[in-house]
Amino acid sequence: MGQTKGTLLKVLVEQRHWRYVDFERHFRRSAAEILDGSARNLTVSESTFRRWTSGRVQGLPGPEARQVLEHMFGVDSASLFGPPPSSDLPAPAFNLEDEIAMTARDAQSEAGAAAAESISDTTLDQLREDVTTLAREYSSTAAFDVWRRAKQLREEAESERDRTQVPAQRQELLVLAGQACALLATSAFDLGSLDSARRLSRAAALYGETARFDPLRAFSAGTLAYIAYFQNQPAEGARLARRAQTFTGLGDVARRRLAAIEARAHAHVGDAPSARRALDVSRQGGSGLTDDLHDEVSGEFGFSTERLAMSSSSTCLLIGDAEGAEAAAKQSLELAASKPAASRAVKVVGGAAADLAMARMLRGDLDGAIEAMTPVWEVPRGQRSPGLLARTARVRRALAGAPYRTAPRAIEVAERIEDFTRVSDTHQLGSGAGPLAALEG
Repeated sequence: MGQTKGTLLKVLVEQRHWRYVDFERHFRRSAAEILDGSARNLTVSESTFRRWTSGRVQGLPGPEARQVLEHMFGVDSASLFGPPPSSDLPAPAFNLEDEIAMTARDAQSEAGAAAAESISDTTLDQLREDVTTLAREYSSTAAFDVWRRAKQLREEAESERDRTQVPAQRQELLVLAGQACALLATSAFDLGSLDSARRLSRAAALYGETARFDPLRAFSAGTLAYIAYFQNQPAEGARLARRAQTFTGLGDVARRRLAAIEARAHAHVGDAPSARRALDVSRQGGSGLTDDLHDEVSGEFGFSTERLAMSSSSTCLLIGDAEGAEAAAKQSLELAASKPAASRAVKVVGGAAADLAMARMLRGDLDGAIEAMTPVWEVPRGQRSPGLLARTARVRRALAGAPYRTAPRAIEVAERIEDFTRVSDTHQLGSGAGPLAALEG
């Protein structure tokens, strides 16, 4: 019989059914076990492996490589690079027990390495809980405190994402970082920093796009829409809100929020028919659909019925429907009053109260308007968002105009509104509410 081509090393590799990747892994592990210093990182390229097994070598490898090979196969290195034994002489025995033991060690080592490239489920659970808690406490927390906490949570999510290579964990950390970024955008808006809020909203939308999580993209698009409205671009706001409604995987709450934003944008440009159509859509009962952001996390990502009613009252004011505005504002206040005080959103109460005051002034009821303003004064300075300040500024302008500007009580309330705005955190930071009514307060 003819002699097998190649080297003894080739025979031993074939006995073990090793491919190049298997050989290289065992070689690298053996080098780490027996060599010192930089030689511990010794590896073998595929081209070198092919030369070694084919016999196309000029001389023996270096001393470190020979030492590793002898450790792997228990055979003198000079013999490994010589021809295999003839068919009547057995090749050196393949020690199956040693192979099993080495495979077990490799598996244990690589499993440990994989574990080191993941994060604890407990860590992920805590981060998820912290983001959810912040979203749900947003309505009762000063905007600057939300900003500080959301900044820390986004940084934590990114840090943990760098530590794990587990696809499911990286996916969820993208979503959590995006949620924290969306809260940063909303708090920046409430602090009056509109350019930064827009940039952060786009970043949150990119997180959502990367994670393939459309509810976050839709929420961020809605935020961008009302920022556009605030910056005197209501047509752009309507376009963004309409586009976001085409995203998949959205629940009824998400669609209701986007329709309400679209209605307000149409109302600002005086398109009453389009505003009413979008308003009707926002008030529809829905089909029972939910999503993991607007419904599951909820809080600032949600859109409560009292918030919807408040938004409707502002839309009605913009299209000159004082009666509809008053009815919607009353509904918002009644819905808020039915909730426990701890879960009542004071910004929503304040915004609805200001809209109610404005609606009453449009029909000539100054005393009723002044009475309606009572809940406004209770909003803490850290929660006086641009939306609320824009609503109170509208009331102040009406009080300073005919037929109220000479009435002592009108002058008193107008001055109180000035003080209310002046000591707000938003005003203290030098931002202010701007000339437009907010889409959301």
